[in-house]
Amino acid sequence: MALRTTYRRRALSMTSLIDVIFLLLLFFMLSSTFSRFADVELASTSAPGAGASDRALFLQVTPDSLRLNTDDLEIAALPARLADLLPDGNGKLLLSLSADVTSQRLTDVLVILRAQPNMTLSILAPS
Repeated sequence: MALRTTYRRRALSMTSLIDVIFLLLLFFMLSSTFSRFADVELASTSAPGAGASDRALFLQVTPDSLRLNTDDLEIAALPARLADLLPDGNGKLLLSLSADVTSQRLTDVLVILRAQPNMTLSILAPS
């Protein structure tokens, strides 16, 4: 006659499970970012020349500087300079990016340009 061994079930310890859940929660809380990033809405232009006047500006963006037409300026001075050149906000702007411009730098410039009410924006991608 074969002897059958009986297995006794032990109660599951919840202490180690709670520790693992706490460590996962702590990891995800410390590794995530809670700051809100700026959303930039990109839309294509409608008809050529629609809503824009004859005034056209050229903005070159590099990682270290900005050049509006031929004037070097800082990013903080860009809104005032645009207000001087385009008092009513109507105009065309051609935005040229150098190859090593970061996406954060581009976003900072686009947020400033978006504040101009009726500006038509064209972006030249680096080659």
